[in-house]
Amino acid sequence: MSSGGRGSQALYFRTDDYPERDRIEALHEVYGRFIIKQDIELARDRPLHLEATLLALPGFGLGFVTCSGISSLPRTSRHIDNDDLVLNVSLCRGRRFHQRGREIAVARGEAVVASSAEPGVVTLPPAARHVSIRLPRKAMAGLIVDPDIHIPKLIPRDSEALQFLLDYAKSLRKRPAFSSPELQRLVAAHVYDLAALAIGATRDAAEIADGRGLRAARMRAIKADIAKNIGQGGLSLAEVAARHRLSLRSVQLMFEADGTTFTDFVLGERLACAHEMLVSPRFAGQAISAIAFDVGFGDLSYFNRTFRCRFGCTPSDVRAAQQALVADGAGRRA
Repeated sequence: MSSGGRGSQALYFRTDDYPERDRIEALHEVYGRFIIKQDIELARDRPLHLEATLLALPGFGLGFVTCSGISSLPRTSRHIDNDDLVLNVSLCRGRRFHQRGREIAVARGEAVVASSAEPGVVTLPPAARHVSIRLPRKAMAGLIVDPDIHIPKLIPRDSEALQFLLDYAKSLRKRPAFSSPELQRLVAAHVYDLAALAIGATRDAAEIADGRGLRAARMRAIKADIAKNIGQGGLSLAEVAARHRLSLRSVQLMFEADGTTFTDFVLGERLACAHEMLVSPRFAGQAISAIAFDVGFGDLSYFNRTFRCRFGCTPSDVRAAQQALVADGAGRRA
């Protein structure tokens, strides 16, 4: 998989998609030789299974891999065709990485950053799961401190930047396509910022990243937190700020930079969630008041008032329109 180009490309590989007699050959020729450009050494007496989602995004690449039955992945000089940096996060069990005469033990939750321009060997546990982020060396050169000296390098699991980078990568898996070139550049910049902070950013790069990539990642994490806890009536700015180890003012400023406030964002999320439930067949038998309470409203009249202000109709109108639409569809099928 390359580290990017124009537009986004997705590639999926599963050994189970091949007849059992062809799986080993497909693993070596398709996945090893063509996709990751590494040799693959199989483990004895272990069932073979590999499932990979690989995304080539403008400016970088992502790989999400689950595998078993593979003992090691040697990369020799004949595989080298680029000088990208690869940051690999172990999601279960440990692995060992050897490059430049250094052997690094990578535990669960830790990451290692290595160079694609040099041979190396990854030794895998019986079952492995990892996320790989491929970064162009040219893009990272001015952001990290002495890459030629410090790589390969272990990144500990308690690195805040690593955790934000991992969360950001997972979110991109759900929505890998960005039509706007400006948005593509911004996403790449956020990935570079977080990766630089995790690897070891220069002072200037760290200052820029703190106001760009890290801020965006923190905002994404806070919004995900709110969505997860939207049904809690007492969800507060203080509670969210404490969970993310930020000051109240820091969180307020982040929402202000987004053109909103914490209170307005929470209200909007609750109303959107209520609207979704009102049109969902799963909640057709649930009272509107129960839906309001489920999404965190403690006052039914306030819920009705704000809902009408946001959507231009009452919750009852939305439910009635959905029921009529369903009935009409059923009548047409009959």
